[in-house]
Amino acid sequence: MSNANRRAFLRQSSLAAVGLLLGAGAGASMNKTSDNGRILVVVELSGGNDGLNSVVPHGDDAYYRHRPSIGIRRQQLLNIDDHYGFNPGMLGFERLWNRGELAIVHGCGYDNPSFSHFTSMNYWHTAAPNSGEQYGWLGRLADVSSAPEANNALINIGAQQSLAVNSQYHSPLVFDDPQRFARAGFVQQQQALAASQAVAYPSNPSRQFLRQVARSAQDSSAQIRQAWNDYSSPVDYGIAALDLPKVAACIAAGLPTRLYHVAFRNNAFDTHVQQPALHRRLLSYACDGIHGFIRDLERLGLGDKVSVLVHSEFGRRVPENANQGTDHGSANVMFFAGKNVRGGHYGEAPSLTDLTAGDNLKHTTDFRRVYATAIDGWLQRGSANKVLKGDFPALPIFG
Repeated sequence: MSNANRRAFLRQSSLAAVGLLLGAGAGASMNKTSDNGRILVVVELSGGNDGLNSVVPHGDDAYYRHRPSIGIRRQQLLNIDDHYGFNPGMLGFERLWNRGELAIVHGCGYDNPSFSHFTSMNYWHTAAPNSGEQYGWLGRLADVSSAPEANNALINIGAQQSLAVNSQYHSPLVFDDPQRFARAGFVQQQQALAASQAVAYPSNPSRQFLRQVARSAQDSSAQIRQAWNDYSSPVDYGIAALDLPKVAACIAAGLPTRLYHVAFRNNAFDTHVQQPALHRRLLSYACDGIHGFIRDLERLGLGDKVSVLVHSEFGRRVPENANQGTDHGSANVMFFAGKNVRGGHYGEAPSLTDLTAGDNLKHTTDFRRVYATAIDGWLQRGSANKVLKGDFPALPIFG
């Protein structure tokens, strides 16, 4: 086996090894990299957010014909313009919109959509529908942003690793509770675990690499705990902050991470039954949390360095169901939030009268164009074609 192949094999094998080394996730070295300092935070509204009851087309009578019970009346909405209004729970996004810091991208989806949570989210995580791709789009972005030997960390905050950050060359840092982010092991094992990192294996490259991974994992977990301990903020993130204060703590600590991923837990947005009150509450959590995060970064003097991309794995079917809810659908809205966003509407809104055979929206914007906008428009990597394995023109959301 060549040195290059050995190194690739060891890195790939280490993903499982690092999971064993850490109690809450995987580690990566935090060495600084040379870049423009821009950061992308991806927020996933897992479960399938209802885009039509998020950015409501109150100017289209077809919306109310399809949703006579759960359609939100114009007087209840937070005004956007003569055609659209925000769900009344989206006060945080209304504030961002009024400041010109929110972009709405309409009709996002892909051909031959899946209505399975697992399959569809797999497609969104990999940016490769119907392909069997094993690496996530954020993982591939990290891979093309630096050489395999470099340490370009991704951070995924959650109970388990998302496929979106699965990488060929970089082990993402995955944690839930920063205070408990440490190497796992019984008390009786701690002395042996610590001693194993001090042993060098100059004649055994495999063991030497695993030793380096172990030390990197311990160092990284210590940095995360320190960042969280040092962080405090007067900014109100709302009732449920979506782990975004943990992201703010890492950024405030000066960690070199450029890619972050957070998500709602337990498919929260899967609103099949009695949707209106629950959906409004979930949107308030998301929008208040993201608004608080943007304001917190502004407080830290870092508002011009961070943008937030918001997506879900699919929208909901256009007509309401018999349970005052909505079923799995297709095309959906996506959002960008941040100081450098050119606020406004992007993409073409799907027709509410020209539906698919299953009463779903026909997508008008390939969701990979939004990813390309993040990669080339925001991060300015110039590598969207390579990461996304195709030509997906960026939208003019960033200057």
